[in-house]
Amino acid sequence: MTRNERLEQIMMLLRDGQLVRAQDMAARLGVSERTIWRDMKTLVDYGVPVEGERGLGYVLRRAVALPPLVLSADEMAALNHVLRLAEAHADTRIGTGARSLAAKIRAVMPPEPEEEDESPLAPPGASG
Repeated sequence: MTRNERLEQIMMLLRDGQLVRAQDMAARLGVSERTIWRDMKTLVDYGVPVEGERGLGYVLRRAVALPPLVLSADEMAALNHVLRLAEAHADTRIGTGARSLAAKIRAVMPPEPEEEDESPLAPPGASG
């Protein structure tokens, strides 16, 4: 596992807002506690809102923006499919959230060539 992959894994472990000990993260990621301590300092230096200290544990205090992603055509197709399903969900929070998420993703995506079927990530009224 590369350092960047490990930092991403640490972020995933901290996302639920619960206190996580360095010892537990180290065991889960197969590294030493010292490595986790250094990684936590790196995350703080990057501006990630992590609070805590050695021997006590760490917690992520607020939501963090996702890093830029490069998605393959298959990943985009899967994302489109999941968003379509979510938009049709009986729980209006899920549908509203899916539409909001699609709009946010649309705002940062480069223009795609037009396709036959309507995509939730395509601007309203556009094909593709």
